[in-house]
Amino acid sequence: MAIQIKSPEQIEKMRVAGRLAADVLDMIGPHVVPGVTTNELDKICHDYIVNEQEAIPAPLNYHGFPKSICTSVNYQVCHGIPSDKKLKKGDVINIDITVIKDGFHGDTSKMFYVGKPNVATERLCEVAQIALYIGIDMVKPGIKLGDIGHAIQTYSEAQHYSIVREYCGHGIGEVFHEEPQVLHYGKPDTGVTIEEGMTFTIEPMVNQGKRHIKTLPDNWTVITKDHKLSAQWEHTLNVTSDGVEILTLRDEEKNWRDLLPS
Repeated sequence: MAIQIKSPEQIEKMRVAGRLAADVLDMIGPHVVPGVTTNELDKICHDYIVNEQEAIPAPLNYHGFPKSICTSVNYQVCHGIPSDKKLKKGDVINIDITVIKDGFHGDTSKMFYVGKPNVATERLCEVAQIALYIGIDMVKPGIKLGDIGHAIQTYSEAQHYSIVREYCGHGIGEVFHEEPQVLHYGKPDTGVTIEEGMTFTIEPMVNQGKRHIKTLPDNWTVITKDHKLSAQWEHTLNVTSDGVEILTLRDEEKNWRDLLPS
């Protein structure tokens, strides 16, 4: 599949879908508390997307995925299936939201603390978020995707964490996952050259321990092999003539560049 360069009209539709996806993460935050089940979080998000936003939760029935959101808790890396297991104090959870509105996708995820996190958990989540922002800050026409992956990997490994290599960011638009693949590791000056009108996600998965992972028998849930924590943040991006527009930016992130290492 060739990389799709989006028209201004298509990008405007992606802005709408991106804003809706961001709104779901804002909405669900107060519900992430000790004792809630991830199934309950899934139902709240599903009802909000379908009834309030009049949109479609993209994960539901995508290649057979049974729920409307992904909920990855503690050492689950990604694609966690909501269940009746209750969250407890000290847990950390990634909630991954993708909505379809008017035929276009908005895809984003965020880490949430259940109660007060310990110092190690908080640091992992902060490093993963900064790694995402480092990648986003590099996006502009003429940069190669390998440069972005290298910067994310270099920063994360310097903080003594590891980067999952089996999963990556992706092109997105009318199709949930399209070209290009956006690796979160790599060599400078390699890979696809970024052009204005490209839309894709960056979504590094950062592990507290080793980078190695395995998939559970449900064929979806990915966990760290060493059962150490994993953290991930994700945004959908639009490449502009001179930089980047974060289509899924939340209000709480308006000053995201302030978190970049000096």
